[in-house]
Amino acid sequence: MAKKIQKRLPRRREEFTFHGHRIDDLKEMAMSELIPIMPCRVRRKINRGLSRGEEHLLARFRAGSTKVRTHLRDMVILPEMVGKEVEIYNGKEFTKVEIQPEAVFHYLGEFSLTRRRVSHGSAGIGATRSSKYVPLK
Repeated sequence: MAKKIQKRLPRRREEFTFHGHRIDDLKEMAMSELIPIMPCRVRRKINRGLSRGEEHLLARFRAGSTKVRTHLRDMVILPEMVGKEVEIYNGKEFTKVEIQPEAVFHYLGEFSLTRRRVSHGSAGIGATRSSKYVPLK
């Protein structure tokens, strides 16, 4: 009996949708239409109003600035920001991030980590009790 060989097709990446809306549809919606489909925490932030700095950042995105640098890690990513590059401060340096459609309604700070992975070195001579008796020659 010969085995039947099945050829696998590559997985096709489907177009991103958020609650059934394509990213182009989200960009065209007014803020009043976006609010009902936002997650709860983001909806609360938008309803309370954006700060002056967040309004200024949003105006820079709308103006089409090519290079946007910001310290505002608590800014919500809105659909109109998709496709733009932003540099987000992580406490030490600016991290360059291109905003993808999947990042809509997340916060900028989620994409610029503030802590690094710790890689400890090996213990040196005299660091432990057992290393006290290691011959040097």
